[in-house]
Amino acid sequence: MLARTVLRSVPFRGAARQSLNKTSSRASSSSAGSESTSSPIHLTVTASIATAVALGSATYLYGQEAFAMTPAEEGLHATQYPWEHAKWNKTFDHAALRRGFQVYREVCASCHSLTRVPWRSFVGVTHTVDEMKAFAEENEYDTEPNDQGEIEKRPGKLSDYIPPPYPNEEAARFANGGALPPDLSLIVKGRHGGCNYIFSLLTGYPDEPPAGAAVQEGMNFNPFFPGTAIAMARVLFDGVVEYEDGTPATTSQMAKDVVEFLNWAAEPEMDDRKKMGFKALTLLTGLFALSVWVKRYKWSPIKTRKVVYSPPVPRR
Repeated sequence: MLARTVLRSVPFRGAARQSLNKTSSRASSSSAGSESTSSPIHLTVTASIATAVALGSATYLYGQEAFAMTPAEEGLHATQYPWEHAKWNKTFDHAALRRGFQVYREVCASCHSLTRVPWRSFVGVTHTVDEMKAFAEENEYDTEPNDQGEIEKRPGKLSDYIPPPYPNEEAARFANGGALPPDLSLIVKGRHGGCNYIFSLLTGYPDEPPAGAAVQEGMNFNPFFPGTAIAMARVLFDGVVEYEDGTPATTSQMAKDVVEFLNWAAEPEMDDRKKMGFKALTLLTGLFALSVWVKRYKWSPIKTRKVVYSPPVPRR
């Protein structure tokens, strides 16, 4: 009887140990499961907070208008004018371009160069071939060295570029009191504000500097120029140019014409660019409509497919 009792107790102890092991394993699995279910929530909250902080920082840094300089140092912001050629379906006023070239030749060319523009680019835009040949022949250009190495002078041709008023930078600075007149070939693209800035600058000279404005000797006050002190004096006055077509040569009219001319000089391919853009938009619109139709055609069997579940019929 004793042996039977011992033999019976052994299975009981083994079963107890197994039950304890199962209980502990269940407890550990339940605790791990609770941690695994709670960890994604913490990750979601952390990611949300990080995203909100990143968006707030970006809004604070880039959403505000930043000024690297004070208004006195960077100049008064130019007024926005309704330029006709700036519209996507408009071109330059060629009569204004011709008048603007006249203003440049008679007023601006004595100090500012236009070295990136050849004489031939005016043909068919503002002048005829004979007119531009006459303008080009008024200037002399260097020829290629001959057998003796001597360089001679020749009249200009349509393939030549507009010559600068000064032979070098040092001569330009010496003639303008140390200031260097910039080249006007790309001035519209090289100044913040473009046409608006140049027009405001040309027409922004007051008769007298405002009270409290300090202007150095030899400088001129202009609120649109960075620093408000510019070496170039006012050059456009009413009637300083006599237009060929009889247009009144007011200050604003001359400024508008020369600004539009400088815009054409910086971007003579504007008409071709707008035509190409219109063609591209037309082509891409047609391709987009075709792609939408093809997508709907290819996906229509899948979009209209109906999935039906037929449960098995139980046997009776």
